[in-house]
Amino acid sequence: MPRARKEQKAEQVDLLTEKLKKAKVAVLTDYRGLTVGQIQDLRGKLRTGDVEYRVVKNTLARRAAEAAGVPALQKELEGPVAIAFGYDDLATPAKLINEWVRTSRLKLDVKGGLVEGRVFSPDQVKQLADLPSREVLLAQLLGTLQTPVGQLVAIMQTPHQQLLGVLNAYKTKLEAA
Repeated sequence: MPRARKEQKAEQVDLLTEKLKKAKVAVLTDYRGLTVGQIQDLRGKLRTGDVEYRVVKNTLARRAAEAAGVPALQKELEGPVAIAFGYDDLATPAKLINEWVRTSRLKLDVKGGLVEGRVFSPDQVKQLADLPSREVLLAQLLGTLQTPVGQLVAIMQTPHQQLLGVLNAYKTKLEAA
């Protein structure tokens, strides 16, 4: 093999290794049956959520997985594989892929995923896609935390309000006398 070709492959392995280390989530898909135009459409959809979609060579991806410290990902790298790398929200790549499949009515199989260094099965990736967004989860948590505080404030105000009611009644009685 020519030296330049080996260097190109080494650069690709380094790039994939860096992406696997940097990404919070990587969703592996089997893109068989999709045309180039459909893959470009999917890439455009994923770009809206800051997700990068790359078709990878399995041998290079296996080397990158080993170098990134996730050798368990290697068994998922069989057949045609493309990886959606997400760097922000954990659920975004899976959600956007599911949304694209639903709207385009095309078949795109999820083979598995890597979430913060842990290998996920296709079912776990689908569960991840069903999670509410981070903002919704934070709002739900805040609502849950506020409820007891509101109840505590109401309980603490009740004796004051009762005392104020008694004092007002006494004042009214004194004014009437």
